[in-house]
Amino acid sequence: MNDPFIIGLTGSIGMGKSTTAAMFAQEGVPVWDADAAVHRIYAPGGAAVEPLRAICPEAIVAGAVDRGVLKDWIGRDSAALKRIEAVVHPLVAEDRADFIANAEAPIVVLDIPLLFETGTDAQVDLVVAASAPVDVQRERVLARSTMTEEQFKAILAKQMPDAEKRKRADVVIPTDTLEDARAAVKAVVAQVKERLSHA
Repeated sequence: MNDPFIIGLTGSIGMGKSTTAAMFAQEGVPVWDADAAVHRIYAPGGAAVEPLRAICPEAIVAGAVDRGVLKDWIGRDSAALKRIEAVVHPLVAEDRADFIANAEAPIVVLDIPLLFETGTDAQVDLVVAASAPVDVQRERVLARSTMTEEQFKAILAKQMPDAEKRKRADVVIPTDTLEDARAAVKAVVAQVKERLSHA
């Protein structure tokens, strides 16, 4: 089977990216989730456990990686994040490559929050950004019981601004309403299938 057509899906926090990813899945498009991949490699027996134990033994709790300990270490040591990323990024890339290699479908979606920030947009055939108005985004994020205004601002500061993502994406999925998002997802899948049928 030929390599699948790869859609890179991105979107800032609260922009409806996870919901959009689920809609692609409902259309029969397999979705690889970067956050889920990190959870897999951090779980007991996961690929990141031993390499991270080597650089930060206290981060391994009950055979799994404790994100809280890593966060504390990043807070204390300016070099920590780079060291963690040097371990984690290649393992996540490997997980993603396995997913693509084993995909039985003609189209796949890579759900990657930091698609542009990590340069992974260069490895996909089409970039799709989920987007919503700023007030909708804020309302969604602050509705999460775990999120404070300060945390929200800190996360936004690390992410590429939504306007920039919209500019760089090939397609923008408006997620103000589920109906709009679903219609846009169906349109993207139809367009890609149409392209593939002429390829």
